[in-house]
Formats: sequence, structure tokens, C-alpha cells
Amino acid sequence: MALVGATTAPPPVKLSVSLLLFLICLCLLSPCQGKPNYSEYRYPFIRKASTFSSSLSFSSSANNAYDYIIVGGGTAGCPLAATLSQNFSVLLLERGGVPFANVNVSLLENFHLTLADLSKTSASQFFSSTDGVLNSRGRVLGGGTCINAGFYTRASTEFIRKVGWDEKLVSKSYPWVEKQIVHRPDFAPWQQAFKDSLLDVGVSPFNGFTYDHLYGTKVGGTIFDRYGRRHTAAELLATANPQKLTVLIYATVQKIVFDTRGKRPKAVGVVFKDENGNDHQAFLKSNLQSEVILSSGAIGSPQLLLLSGIGPKADLEKLNISTVLDQEFVGKDIADNPMNTIFVPTRRPIRQSLIQTVGITKLGVYLEASNGFGQSKDSIRCHHGIVSAEIGQLSTIPPKQRTPEAIQAYKRSKRDLPHEVFHGGFILEKIANPLSKGELRLINTNVDDNPLITFNYFSHPYDLERCVDGIRLATKVVQSKYFTELTRVNKQTTEKLLNISVKASVNLIPKHTNDTKSLEQFCRDTVITIWHYHGGCQVGKVVDHENKVLGIDQLRVVDGSTFSESPGTNPQATVMMMGRYMGAAILRKRLGRAAAV
Repeated sequence: MALVGATTAPPPVKLSVSLLLFLICLCLLSPCQGKPNYSEYRYPFIRKASTFSSSLSFSSSANNAYDYIIVGGGTAGCPLAATLSQNFSVLLLERGGVPFANVNVSLLENFHLTLADLSKTSASQFFSSTDGVLNSRGRVLGGGTCINAGFYTRASTEFIRKVGWDEKLVSKSYPWVEKQIVHRPDFAPWQQAFKDSLLDVGVSPFNGFTYDHLYGTKVGGTIFDRYGRRHTAAELLATANPQKLTVLIYATVQKIVFDTRGKRPKAVGVVFKDENGNDHQAFLKSNLQSEVILSSGAIGSPQLLLLSGIGPKADLEKLNISTVLDQEFVGKDIADNPMNTIFVPTRRPIRQSLIQTVGITKLGVYLEASNGFGQSKDSIRCHHGIVSAEIGQLSTIPPKQRTPEAIQAYKRSKRDLPHEVFHGGFILEKIANPLSKGELRLINTNVDDNPLITFNYFSHPYDLERCVDGIRLATKVVQSKYFTELTRVNKQTTEKLLNISVKASVNLIPKHTNDTKSLEQFCRDTVITIWHYHGGCQVGKVVDHENKVLGIDQLRVVDGSTFSESPGTNPQATVMMMGRYMGAAILRKRLGRAAAV
């Protein structure tokens, strides 16, 4: 059997001195990670990767082979594994640890501390796109549901029809997720003021509390319960068949193994390393219906396809990767919904809230709000992830001036900032369905390193036009009487709001003197992420309408990398639903009515 194997990795690309110094300053403490309790009675099938016993050669014996191998225990991977395990043996491989005893993951008040943690064991893996926008990837069982702001809302009916999913199965798959981990939010004062302000400026009607995607203003669900505890996709594994599911944590898949003897390559297994750096191999049963399924997200799935030899041949040859399939579209058309924010100052502390309310406009923009990023006792020492309320961010210092002395001065001055600076909040403006597209490319063959990612924010003029409209609307929301009454701050001029917002947004993009004069320049200079990146393995280009990889047998991709647009205002609901939906669809096709899903 011809099995495509390993390649020698060239030395990793070194960070520039300025970026390295910037990263050092992002977190000035090591947040408590908590002791993982992966042997909790609900999850007896979770164990460390080093406990896995495998042969170094191909085997399809019952003790060493699985019906399904799922790479990535994230937002889609967990519900997918739980569903498939009802009838078949499943191996779920997750490169991170567990979220259950990690207080930075579990507690709403610590939301920004996980994003600030840049250690190798953090639940979030930092990366910066070539655009200069800071970002994070989930690196924990539960994936992005462990590090996001928790908002839960379904995709539009138009999105479901465009994707071509069975609407009846979709209508069963969403509630399967919701009854397990979704809650009605404990409505916070900041969200009440935001809701009233949206209606005041004409984002109507008010649709109340609903999961549905409807024009106007609505309150959505949340994966934080009323005690401020996060519930993640990892908890969906509690519904799995413990006799048929094995979950390995700290299992980093390095490549897919293929049998290339036939007319078409077919996936037969994977190579992964454990927490000690030792290599293992896991294989599929010798059954044409067995599959390797990638659920590693919009960054991880295209990266792993490329590392495994599926991608543009010329690019693979530059890194001495043997080409299994010359596939020009892997890593292409990747996109991120650009977000810009308006900072709202307050004169008093207001109870922290993450996203609970959304304004769905016909301008092609969505408005959301959050506040209280600095109310954890440790927050004053940390970078706060997507945005930061401190005035005078290090990012305003030109890169060549980010000396060790400048960093130390920044750290000292940050501790001396008045706590009122941390009491503020943000109005978030996100572009729906951006037309600007980018690409993902490998920089080396080390799966632990982030690939090179370019999103090309605002390269399409229509995206920039919508951002300008959104910023105008967001400033009107901030200037509404409902916010001035809540914050006890007099109505600010648009120029003043833009000025403090420029300083409060953190990215590596140089600022311009006309940021407060030109809304176009403001959009370009203050763009940040809301973690809604997608694409890279799109349907019709890399996978078919059943998410099977084109030109390869027994290989499928089930995650947001297959989307051409991000579903709804926030994608986690649909990505979790997708895991359940695809698992149920696979079982129905194999078993018919006997699938019982």
C-alpha cells in the first residue's frame, strides 16, 4: 500500500522584533488555567493522547481502526462525534485540553483573560493576519465556543436554502443543541440601553427574545447561564455513546494518510503527536463508508489539507510536500467579517455584559454591544482581546519605537490608569457577507505554527461603503438619550467619539491624522475581528454538497471553512447545528430509518 507520509519541516519563520515585543506586552500575567478534570463522570471516554496505543504500520483490525476519525473537537466536531457515536466507532482528536475546570473559559467575568493568555497551553491560539489584525483560534475541546462572547442566534432561512440543507433536519438539529447548552440571557443594563437606542434610531421592529434571524432589533440566546458560567460544545459530548467514542486531548494531527494505489486517493487514517511529542497513527476500518472528517475550523482544515498534500501543486513543492491532489482552491476565498467599534465612556461602573442584543439592518451591517471588559481584578494588567478600553495603547506607538523601554513604560502607565477608563463599553459594527476575499498559505510544515493568512479587509468598495453607513448609525446609537442617561456622560460629538475610538481599538495598522475626518479612513485604520472568519474549503470548489472532498475518497470537511458567508449575525449556533445535522445525515444515508435521528 502506498501511504503518503511525513515531510521534513524547515525551520519556523521568526517573528519580527517589533511584533515579538508587541506580543510580549499583550499579557502581563499568567492567568490561572485550573486543573483539568477530563475524567468527569459524564465524559469517561476522554483521555490524554499519550495513552493511545497504535501500530506504526497500516492496520484495519478492530482494536486499531475506527468507522470515523474526526480531526478537531471544536464547535462542529463535538456534536458530530456525539451523533456518529450512536451507531459507529468514533475517534475524536483534539489538539488542546479540556475546558471544564478552566476558570478563564468557564466564567463570563474572565472572558478577556483567556484571549490575553499567549502561553502554549492557552485555550486560545493567537495569530495576526498580514492585514495587521489580531485574532484568536480555539485550542481546546469545544473550540471557539470556549473563547467567544457567547451569543447564540440562528442563520437566516435564506442561508439554509442557499447551502442546500434539508430544512426539516435543520429544524430538528438546532433544538438538539439549544436544549443542552443554550440559555435566555439575564438582561443587563447596558443591553437595555442599547436595545432602546437601536429602536430610537430606527432599527425596528423590536422582535423580542428569539433565536431567529429577523430584520430589526432582537435579544438572542447565550451559552452563559444566569450564574455567568459558560456552556460549550464540549458538553454536547455528554449525549454520546460512551462505548463507541474515544476522545483524545492534546492530540495534534500532523497529516492525513492516504492510499494512492487506486484511480483516486482515499483517506485511510491520520498521523498525530501526543502531549509528549511522540507520534501515533490511527486508521479507518477497511470499509468504503468509513471516513476521516476534518472539523478543525476555517484555519485548521485548509492548513491540514495542504500539509497532507491536497492543494496547489506549485505551493506544495516549495515546501517539499508530496502532492496527493493538485487542488487550486484549498485556502482560497477565505474571508473575515470586518468589525469596527465605537467606544462609549461612562462615569460609573456598569455590570459587565457580553453580546445579548443585535440590530439587524437592511444596510448590510449588524450592530451589537458589550461592556465591562475591565471589571475582573486582573484585567487592568491584560490586553483585552478584540478591543481594549484603555487610552494610549501600545499599538499607537510606531513599530520601530516599540523598544523594551517603551514596553516597560506602557506597563507602568497602564497600572496607573484610573479605573473609570475600564468602565466603558463598545458598540460593535460588523459587515454582513463581506465581498472582500483573501487566502491562506503555509509558511512551513509545522502544524503548530499558524499559516500565513490575508483577509484583504475592505478591498471591495462595497464593504467600505457599508462600514461608513454602519459607523454613522453606531454613533447615533451612542448619542441616544438612553446611553447618556445610563453612562452619565454628556452627549459627545461624532469627532470626539471617533477620536477616543481610534485609541481604544487595538491592531497593528498605522493610524492617520484624518481618522476622525474621513469615515473611510477610520474604517480602514480601526478594523478588528469578531472571529467570524470562514472559507478556504468552499462547497463546489474543495468539497461537494455533502461536504466530501472533491477528488478524494473517504474524506470530508465539516466546519465553517466550507461556507462562502458567515451564517446569521454570529455563526456558532449554525456551526454546532451543522455538526449535528451532518452526523444525522450520514447516519440516515448509511442506516435509513434504523438511524433513529
